[in-house]
Amino acid sequence: MGSLDDHSMHDLNDECLYSPEMEAQKMQSTVSNEQVSLSRSLPIGGSKIIRNGVYKSIKTVVFSNKLNLLMPFGPLAILVNKMTAHSGWVFFLSLLGITPLAERLGYATEQLAFYTGPTVGGLLNATFGNATELIISIYALKSGMIRVVQLSLLGSILSNMLLVLGCALFCGGLVYHGKEQVFTKATAVVNSGLLLMAVMGLLFPAVLYYTHTERHAGKSELTLSRFSSCIMLLAYAAYLVFQLKGQKDLYVPIDEEGSPNGENSEDDDDDEAPEISKWESVIWLGIMTAWISILSDYLVDAIEGASKAWDVPISFISVILLPIIGNAAEHTSAIMFAMKDKLDISLGVAIGSSTQISMFGIPFCVVIGWMMGQEMDLNFQLFETATLFITVIVVAFFLQEGTSNYFKGLMLILCYLIVAASFFVHEDPTSNDESKRPKT
Repeated sequence: MGSLDDHSMHDLNDECLYSPEMEAQKMQSTVSNEQVSLSRSLPIGGSKIIRNGVYKSIKTVVFSNKLNLLMPFGPLAILVNKMTAHSGWVFFLSLLGITPLAERLGYATEQLAFYTGPTVGGLLNATFGNATELIISIYALKSGMIRVVQLSLLGSILSNMLLVLGCALFCGGLVYHGKEQVFTKATAVVNSGLLLMAVMGLLFPAVLYYTHTERHAGKSELTLSRFSSCIMLLAYAAYLVFQLKGQKDLYVPIDEEGSPNGENSEDDDDDEAPEISKWESVIWLGIMTAWISILSDYLVDAIEGASKAWDVPISFISVILLPIIGNAAEHTSAIMFAMKDKLDISLGVAIGSSTQISMFGIPFCVVIGWMMGQEMDLNFQLFETATLFITVIVVAFFLQEGTSNYFKGLMLILCYLIVAASFFVHEDPTSNDESKRPKT
């Protein structure tokens, strides 16, 4: 019995040693030790992961495209501007430097669109795709170069509707030469209507000016332009609501038989995945936008000097050269999607960008000029307004059937060549108008 009692007391002591309180203390000490060891190893491992992530992001964005070989021309333009006074070279180098930045800006936007959905992604593509033109326009407006702003925005619309859309339809038609590609007619009709509304907004101030029927000479035209700009911005806001929350079925791509092909699009989306994360896309958007803003300042300052050095009209530089560079992202995206038989996306990029510039970009610059004290109006002169009107009519006729082939694309490209030749021989009567370009 005595030995049994001793054994029982020994077990009781063991149970006391391994009480729940002691077990909790041991667990807490173990966790704290693991946290200390983890905190000591985290800075080293974490910094290595961050460095690898930054290196991979730079490699993906900067070194994955051969067009980025033109990026060094941007700093070179700044260097030439500091060392010499040759505006022609500064303009040319700035133009080359902005080209890959505009394309990479579109790439970062497309990557961000993977995380936002197709509708918001299309809106982001149109917005940041036109960011280059808007940045250049704001810098030109700040310098009082109102005519350059008008012509560059007009050229962006013409380039998107004729050159970008024409190349997309032409390349898509060559790849799928055995059939006619199809797209949703409803989107083309809505965008054509908005473009005609923009033409109406530009036409009335020009007619009012040239018929000398203003009630208050020199003021009625500007007042009408500012009022019409506010109405156009309101109409564009209503269009966004309609597109994002209204008739979403109108924006579902259709297949060759005319039925929605949502299943096919889901299969296509499975094959595509984002190459960079959402926050990487946002950071790269900020970097590209800031760098484009810096180069745009040098580009705008060198426009007049380049025009004199090259003996090329400012209207040709503003309408043809600047938009080709600014539309590099749209040009690449539209052709790529057309060659994948995704014409609805190509139309959304080309015609959608034209709609945004005409219904948002131009009236936005009028309002910004109003705030800056610059008298920018919607009087784009008769030659330019007539060119835009004929372009909208031609494109609307080509898109009314809802089908496409390489011949339609070729016709649009040839129309753009006619427009380019017209502006090359056109001498803008207001390019040296000091009343529209106040000293700053």
